[in-house]
Amino acid sequence: MTRVVLPYHLRHLAKVDGELTVEASTLEQVLDALETQHPALRGTLRDATTGKRRPFVRFYACQEDLSHQPPDAPLPDAVLRGDEPFLVVGAMAGG
Repeated sequence: MTRVVLPYHLRHLAKVDGELTVEASTLEQVLDALETQHPALRGTLRDATTGKRRPFVRFYACQEDLSHQPPDAPLPDAVLRGDEPFLVVGAMAGG
């Protein structure tokens, strides 16, 4: 099982507390599972039409930014083993 950590506002939207777990081995599978298990998240992490990541959403694992990885790229081994979580982070902009 892949551990997933969402930021507070997305946990609130999905009506969950703490970490989530999904059966997934790629970024796309993580997002598919999250949207299936928590339909309120559809369109919040990626565009519902194009499937592209939302501009101010980032994906991290093992201290690496996975946001620009291909959707079918495998997740790091530590994430697949459950040692490290897959993090969804809201990026900040402004000055």
